[in-house]
Amino acid sequence: MKLATLALWACTTLAVLSPAAAIAAETPAAPARPAVTVNADVTKARKEIGGINYYYEVRGKGEPLLLLHGGLGAIEMFGPVLTQLAEHRQVIAVDLQGHGRTPLGQRPFSCQAIGDDLAALTRSLGHKQVDVMGYSLGGCVALRMAIQHPQQVRRLVLVSAGYSDDGFYPGIRAQQNGLTGAIAPMMKDTPMFRTYEAIAPDASEFPRLLDTLGEFMRAHYDWSAEIKQLKGPVMLVYGDGDMFKPEHMVRFYQLLGGGLQDAGWGRETLSPNRLAILPDLTHYDIFASPRLAATALPFLDGRSDAKSWAEQVPAQ
Repeated sequence: MKLATLALWACTTLAVLSPAAAIAAETPAAPARPAVTVNADVTKARKEIGGINYYYEVRGKGEPLLLLHGGLGAIEMFGPVLTQLAEHRQVIAVDLQGHGRTPLGQRPFSCQAIGDDLAALTRSLGHKQVDVMGYSLGGCVALRMAIQHPQQVRRLVLVSAGYSDDGFYPGIRAQQNGLTGAIAPMMKDTPMFRTYEAIAPDASEFPRLLDTLGEFMRAHYDWSAEIKQLKGPVMLVYGDGDMFKPEHMVRFYQLLGGGLQDAGWGRETLSPNRLAILPDLTHYDIFASPRLAATALPFLDGRSDAKSWAEQVPAQ
């Protein structure tokens, strides 16, 4: 596997399923009160849930939005997108299990378990319901949280995330199957490791994190049967150069009830769900593109700027 390809891919570890299905039903332990640091712009805190000592930040004001980063990333990977979102929302951004400032712990790694944890986290912050936006691995967690706790997720935005491992191009699936801690020395000079080394509780855990993610990603998954359980509106966002096949993007949208018929002259049969394929973006840069926030915010706010023919072009 070429290092450059691996480095780009590893930065955005994909939304996949852990084989430990029993984790999905695990009841999180009662969380301890977090240590909280507050300044004018951001609240930084920790909360232990399910044996994992999660680090999270809260910034901005307005309706709560849970924001979840991609694999081998951290809160900071959203860059300007985080700032844009916080100008409109109260953003609750979390370092996922084993990522950023959150230790890996000894518990098996699964999107189901982390989804349960984050449902507990948002409840502990006093939110009965939140909007959720997740990218790649974060999209996997966001999807499982919405499936497992539908009453807690109002609107859901999934960025470069799929519903089954069949959605990836074959070359990407082969790379997933080959990820192990043995490549850690080759990643010493990558942005992923440098960020991890700077903020992780124990940088020596990096090879174990790679082993854990490799095992996690080699499992088969297909959640198509559960998609209909989603209660709130869902937006799917991809780049036109994404690692997901275009037919998977469209099929996901169809599973949500969209793309099955014309919307009608008066938009009377328009699906409440949305599909956006953004031009000139890939899986490896969409998470920090300002166009991502501009695309997601109208959906999150439940508004549309679309106007009819008559409104835009008055009759002569």
